[in-house]
Parts: sequence; C-alpha cells; structure tokens
Amino acid sequence: MQFDTTLTSVRSAAMRAQGWWQEKTINDYFKDAVGAYPNKTALVANVQGAGAARRISYSELDALAATAAASLSAIGVGRGDVVSMQLPNIWEFVVVTLAASRIGAVVNPLMPILRERELAYMLDFCEAKVLIVPALYRGHDHAAMARSLLPQLPHLKRLVVVGEDGPDGFAQALLSAGKPGAGSDANMGTLKADEVTLLMFSSGTTGAPKGVMHTSNTLLSTLRTSIEDLHLTPEDVVLAASPVGHLMGYAYLTMMPLMLGATIVLMDVWEPLAALNLMRSEKVSYCSAATPFLSDLVTAVEGGDPGAPTFRLFGCAGAPIPPVLIERAAKAMNLTVCSIWGMTELVAGTLTQIEKARELSAVADGRATRGNEVKVIDGNGGPAPIGVTGRLLFRGSSLFVGYLKRTDLSAVDAEGWFDTGDLAYVLNDQGYIRIDGRSKDIIIRGGENVPVFEIEGLLLRHPAVAAVAIVGFPDARLGERACAFVVVKPGQTFDMSDLTAYMQASQTAKQYWPERLVLCDELPRTATGKVQKFKLREQVKLAPGVAAT
Repeated sequence: MQFDTTLTSVRSAAMRAQGWWQEKTINDYFKDAVGAYPNKTALVANVQGAGAARRISYSELDALAATAAASLSAIGVGRGDVVSMQLPNIWEFVVVTLAASRIGAVVNPLMPILRERELAYMLDFCEAKVLIVPALYRGHDHAAMARSLLPQLPHLKRLVVVGEDGPDGFAQALLSAGKPGAGSDANMGTLKADEVTLLMFSSGTTGAPKGVMHTSNTLLSTLRTSIEDLHLTPEDVVLAASPVGHLMGYAYLTMMPLMLGATIVLMDVWEPLAALNLMRSEKVSYCSAATPFLSDLVTAVEGGDPGAPTFRLFGCAGAPIPPVLIERAAKAMNLTVCSIWGMTELVAGTLTQIEKARELSAVADGRATRGNEVKVIDGNGGPAPIGVTGRLLFRGSSLFVGYLKRTDLSAVDAEGWFDTGDLAYVLNDQGYIRIDGRSKDIIIRGGENVPVFEIEGLLLRHPAVAAVAIVGFPDARLGERACAFVVVKPGQTFDMSDLTAYMQASQTAKQYWPERLVLCDELPRTATGKVQKFKLREQVKLAPGVAAT
C-alpha cells in the first residue's frame, strides 16, 4: 500500500538536528539486546488456564521472529503491506511485530473487544493482507468471526489462527513455512526509520475510525526518553497487562522493554489477584495501564493480598487519577505512580517526572515529554494564563504522520501544532498541565474511548428511537460509563432490554454499549438545534434511569 503521510522535510530535518530522531528502528534496538543478553528471558507468557508460563529468551525470540519474517515473505507480504493482529497479550503478538518490521511490513494491532461491524470496516479500509486472531478468547470464537468476514475482504490473502492446528494454525503458517538462517541479521535493514511501521485505529469519536500512522522515529523517540525519565534499566521486569492492541500497551509494554533488553511478563486476561501473584513470582518492578488497573491492585492489597515488594512504579494513563488513589497506592503498596497523558496520535504527550510523582501525580497529568511541546490556548488563540482552561495543542518528535487515506484530517497547523481535542490548564511555571474536560465528544470507560458519535448513529436506526444523545457519568472504578438519553417515537416503546438486544444484534463491541438509559420527551438544544450535552451530564447525576444488569 502507498502511505501518503504529512511528514515534511522541514520537520524531519528539525527533529534530526535536535537529536530526537536517531534513525533507529525496533530492529536495531532488538539486535543490540540480543547481542547483549542472548540467554536472558525476554518474554514470560501467561495464558489463563494453560498451566505453566512459557519462557522465551532473547536468542529464541530472535530465531522465532526470523522464521516468521521468512514465512510472511513466502506468502507474499512485503514492504508496506499491512499485517493485522486481533490478539491478546500473548507471545505470538511480539513475534509477529518483530517479524513484520524485518520485512518492512506495517503492524496493525486491533483490540480483541472489536466485533464484525468494526473489524469489517477497519480491515477493508487498511487493505490488510494478513489477519492473525486467536481461536478462542474470553469465550468468543474469533476464528469463526474472522472466517465470516473473509468474503468482505478482497485484499486479505491469509488468515492465521493462534491455538488452531492445520494449515491456518500459527505454528504451521508462520513458524514452519520458512527456514532462514537464525540470527538478527535475517531480513534486517529493510525498514527505514521514516517509513510507516505502525497503524492504529482511533475510536471513531466523530465518525468512522481513523487510521493513525506512526514511523519508527515518531514511535520510538519518546520511548527512549521515557526509559531515562522513568529510571528504567535492563534489570527491570515489566508487567504487560494493559492491552497490546492499545498504543500504551504496544509502545510502553512491548517495544520499550525490548529496546531496553528488559523482561516482559505477558498477561492475557486481567485479574488483580493473579496479577499480584505474577508480580511476586516474576519480581515485576514496573507496569503502565489505565486507572482501573491501579485501582484493582490497590483494592486487592487493602483487602489482604500481601502485594509485591519489587513493584515500585506504575505509569498511569487513560484518565485522570483520583488523588485519593495516589495516596492509597503509596500507603498500601509503597508504590510511586507517574501520571501520563497521551493519545494514539502522539504516544505520550506529558509525563510526571518520577522525582515529582508523589507530589504532583494526584493533581497534574505531567509536563511535555522531552522532544515535544504542549501549550494551552484561549478562545483567541493566545496563551491561556496559569490556571485558566483552554484548548490543548501538541507538537514534537512523537506526533503521528497523518491519518491513513485522510490527509485532510491531520489537524496540524502551519507551525506543526496538533489540536488534541482536549481541554487543559497549566498548573505551574514548570509546565505541568491538568486535563480539564474534552472538546471532543468522547467518553473514556476504563481507558477505552467510547465512539459516541458512532453509537448514537447506530441507535438512531432503531425503529423506536426518535432522538438520542449519549453522555458519560462518573464511575468509581472505570472513571466513566455511558448513559443514553432517548426520545421514543410516538406509539413505540423502548427499554433497557430493547437497547441491549439491539446492541447485541449490531455486533458492536460490548464496551461501547450504553450502560444506563434515560427516557425523555425531548433533548435540550441550542437555538441552532445542537444538543446541550452539558445539561445532560448534569441531569444524569440526578436522573434515576435504568441500568444494565
């Protein structure tokens, strides 16, 4: 595929001159790690219900990646082809990521929660050449779902199923078809640092999901500085529990540890007590995830779990952290929590320095990661004073290089500033910021962006629904949940069971379903007809509604 990016020679030259872009790909970093730590454990792969974990050394991971790279080449995957993976946190994900990079292919991680409706669009839009799925995951038959989509995907040449025997099974399709010479040099050098290496879809908050394109330079530059700022070393053991289908999980829990030569402990299904047991047995020291993960761990320890003495640092992203949670984490686990703000388009935009974490993570979302800049502007486009909320802009080394097939939507101005859609205020003269709402119409449920616009459009197709507006309401564990305000057509009925059955039939990810329903005679609107969602957000705190069971 031809990737038309927004990357300019001016930006490239500036980033190189300033030293933020060092022309290295994950291939280069991984080759160094294999050379330095050939016998060290790279991956500890835990699959729920599968017994003992599989342990893979750096040299073994290197050989697996080399074989998979040759196998992908043998089935026609080459430079610029998209390899889509709807996989949980399992070792096969890491192998394919490294293999694709060696042959210049583009990795497209997809969240396991996605269903036919989302997948059909994404896979066709990005012209995926290979799709890799688990046979079963959390009770869902991913293999059957993927096979049902094949007639709709003319670009797809091969389906590979992890956990299945036969020609479509992962072992036969990717680990036996090619037999290259082992070693990091196999297929090396084909990926350039300015070429697109990662394609991730946004949540589609204003329509169809957008394909966010990253190069090795944009993806890895902030990871390199984060290693320093988080005081990580090759001796660290990283728990990868946050989904690798998200940029946080992909970048901070797989790519960054491999760059470092650290050990990754993969956890395919989140369960806090099991996570704490893993932390103790594997001597985990670091993890990054959304706020609910941290809340679950702290609650478990407060409830009597002995905790993990080696666990020292949690990078918390996805939603603002309640101040009391920072205090509980420090008291119950002696845990330092570094707040991180980011989005698919920019990896990590701000980060709280580890030296300031216990002081500021409860009230700030960090300051600009090195190589990047943030600024808050008022309604006139000028800088907002300290403490005054305005629009949050971002530019720098980790900013993406455009949306796939939609260069008109880049939202980057002539000076390189990207409008994030978030509202924020500057906290102090050190440049720390606090996210203070969103100009984009989104709900963040447990670190997952709910595509409000898309779900509203879907519900409007229901024959009983005359009008609908979806807003978030506070939730102690997940941060927010979604509430649907619905105006019912005359003579029709609509209740929570109707909503649930309709969403089920639509084959939409369950995490996107509204979990509360409020029926109303009309929606509050401006004189121009725009729904006043701020009024609904206030009302949802008072309206009883009906909750999902």
